[in-house]
Amino acid sequence: MEKTPLEDWIAYKIGIRPGSLSREAIEQYQLARIRQTVALAKEKSTFYREKLSGVNPIKIMDYVQFSKLPFTYPQDIKENPLRFVCVSPKDIDRIVTLQSSGTTGEPKRLFFTKEDQELTIDFFNHGMRNLVGPSDRVLILLPWQLPGSVGDLLRIGLERLKACPLPYGIVQVPEAAIAAAVESGANAIVGIPTQVLGMARHRKGKELAGRIKSVLLSTDYVPQAICQALKEQWGCKVYNHYGMTEMGLGGGVQCSALLAYHIREADLYFEIVDPETGQLLPEGELGEIVFTTLTRQGMPLIRYRTGDVSRFIPENCPCGTILRSMEVVKQRISGKTILAETDFLITELDEVLFSINGILDYQSTLALTGGKDCLTIEVKTERKNKIDPVAMRQVLHTIPAIQQGLERGTLEVIVGESCEFMPISKGTAKRMILDTREQQQRPSRIQHS
Repeated sequence: MEKTPLEDWIAYKIGIRPGSLSREAIEQYQLARIRQTVALAKEKSTFYREKLSGVNPIKIMDYVQFSKLPFTYPQDIKENPLRFVCVSPKDIDRIVTLQSSGTTGEPKRLFFTKEDQELTIDFFNHGMRNLVGPSDRVLILLPWQLPGSVGDLLRIGLERLKACPLPYGIVQVPEAAIAAAVESGANAIVGIPTQVLGMARHRKGKELAGRIKSVLLSTDYVPQAICQALKEQWGCKVYNHYGMTEMGLGGGVQCSALLAYHIREADLYFEIVDPETGQLLPEGELGEIVFTTLTRQGMPLIRYRTGDVSRFIPENCPCGTILRSMEVVKQRISGKTILAETDFLITELDEVLFSINGILDYQSTLALTGGKDCLTIEVKTERKNKIDPVAMRQVLHTIPAIQQGLERGTLEVIVGESCEFMPISKGTAKRMILDTREQQQRPSRIQHS
């Protein structure tokens, strides 16, 4: 099995001869970079100057000391993003505005210098070598028209490894994307999980069978059921990428073992913490991902809480790398809801629904109806009456929260089917269960004259 190309790339970046990288060398490098980042942020960022007023960067001698520094929260960026900027406005080359799905209020704004974007291009260049090589033709099903957008940076990274990028954009019509893949001779795809699934399960999706050798899924959590469906439809390898705009788009990518992510350790330092207490967790325990940028100049972030749940895997990766392995992210802390006094996650719906051949996508809503919880699921199919309702209910009953709610008589499940265009998963926003129960329970405000 081929070792992840990220190892030699990281060795080069931190000044170590390829083939001789060690955990000790990485950790020494990261600790030195942490001190530099804290010093830069304290000097240039008004937010961190105040937040870290009692911190002396030189005295951060180990990771235990570093773990005592305060966290940075998404709300901090929303409230005043300019307080994080550490360079002159003329040095900002790209500004990204993020509005989280299902929320209101101020969006997050992230600022990047040209050099910051170069770091991402470099990661894409080397991270994509897991999937493709020179002369491969890669269909990019991500936003690419704006300079500095994720698809644009990926295009440049692919050009550097001598592959042929084929920018396409978000998939609105699966049949058109399939035709573009065939006409362009694409043999690899980078895209959003449900959109690529929609192509594979389209009646013309079989035209790509045997043509596509590798797929990289990104921007949303990747159900194993989707990976399995793509493998079965196209006979390809399916890789998972982890990243978010706050960390510079790229965070980690699976190697040929297709197990965990190997992470971008020269540019980012990751921690796993208890979501409730904020305490560091040992390897192997699930918790919230927290990261610190190590090389970013425009808008460095220190101990930023992502809201994503994962763990570091103690066992060595089969590919033989000494890089850390982080389990594939399967959920967000905010994505958990309670149903029948039991945790209920969209990832549970993903695995059972996408295992049913014919389902392209779905949307789910929780509401109160007649004193009961009501779970409404509308599935998108290519053709009407494609799904067996009995099979649908059988798989839904395997989810503990749904099963308990039905047994107690506190839950009603309504399943609908549509072959029309559903305005979901059409961009890069993460999917979620829309839970309106709390809003319904709030007392209405009655004004008395």
